[in-house]
Amino acid sequence: MITHLEGKLVEKNPTDVVLDCNGVGYFVNISLHTFSQIPDQENLKLYTFLQVREDAHTLYGFASKTEREIFKLLISVSGIGANTARTMLSSLTPQQVKEGIASEDVALIQSVKGIGLKTAQRVIIDLKDKVLKVYGIDEVSLIANNTSKDEALSALEVLGFNKKLAEKAIDRIVKTQPDAQVEQIIKEALKNL
Repeated sequence: MITHLEGKLVEKNPTDVVLDCNGVGYFVNISLHTFSQIPDQENLKLYTFLQVREDAHTLYGFASKTEREIFKLLISVSGIGANTARTMLSSLTPQQVKEGIASEDVALIQSVKGIGLKTAQRVIIDLKDKVLKVYGIDEVSLIANNTSKDEALSALEVLGFNKKLAEKAIDRIVKTQPDAQVEQIIKEALKNL
C-alpha cells in the first residue's frame, strides 16, 4: 500500500495533482479541501489511499491524515463510493463531516450533492460510534453546542429574522466561537443580520 507521496508538484487542478517522485509521475485524485490546503511551492507531501479494483488502480491524496481516515470511514459505508466520499470532503471540511456524523446532523450530510436521506442516515448509523471513539468527541459538548445554537435560532426567529439567514450567521459564530453562550451568539448574530 502507498501510504504517502513526497515530491515535486508538477500539476495542480481542483480535482487532481501530479507529483513527481524521483522521476515517476503520480496522478493523485484530491478533494477541494485538500486543494485549498496545498501550498504553491514545489515540494509537497500527500497522505494517500490506493484503491485497487478490477478495472483500475486509483490513488487518492489528502493534506492530512485525519482527512484520509475520514475518507476510509466513509467508503466503508454501503452505498458510498470513493467519488461520493471525495465529493463529501469537497463540500464539507473533515471537521464538519466528523461533527455532522457525531451530532447526527442528517441535513448537513444530505446537503452533499448525490447523497439522499437514506444514505445520509446510513452514514450516521454506521459511523457515529466509530467517530466518537476514534476522535474522542464528547457527546455532551456536541449536544450543549447544538442546544445553544437551536435556542439562539428560535430567539432570532421570534424577533422576525429569516430562518436561513439567521442560521448562516449563527453557524459562522459557532464555528469561530464553539463555546459561546446563547446570549453571546444572539448578540453577535444581531450585528451580522
